Amino acid sequence: MVCEHLSTVEGALLDCGIAITFRGQAWSENCREWVYFDGYLDTRRIRERFGLPEAVRDHTHRGTHDGQEHGLVCDLCHDALMGLPDPVAGKPVFPGPETHGASEVA
Repeated sequence: MVCEHLSTVEGALLDCGIAITFRGQAWSENCREWVYFDGYLDTRRIRERFGLPEAVRDHTHRGTHDGQEHGLVCDLCHDALMGLPDPVAGKPVFPGPETHGASEVA
């Protein structure tokens, strides 16, 4: 599991059934536990809903040859929750606008 600063969000993502596509040390020694989800993480809504500490920051990487990601990184623990860089039709968006769960982009 990821650090205490992100664990509540990770648990909610798992409860929604959003698939994990990767878990582990993603980029370098400066990364501890990074979890990638097959959906879009709406970081603004996540912050509103979960009240994350200042050490958790938004992260977006739009690489042209080394992948793309968008999510949250804990600067204290070097853990992260990542998803797709943009909403994609047929993929979940977390959290959904109507509920505490996920919705799908039509």
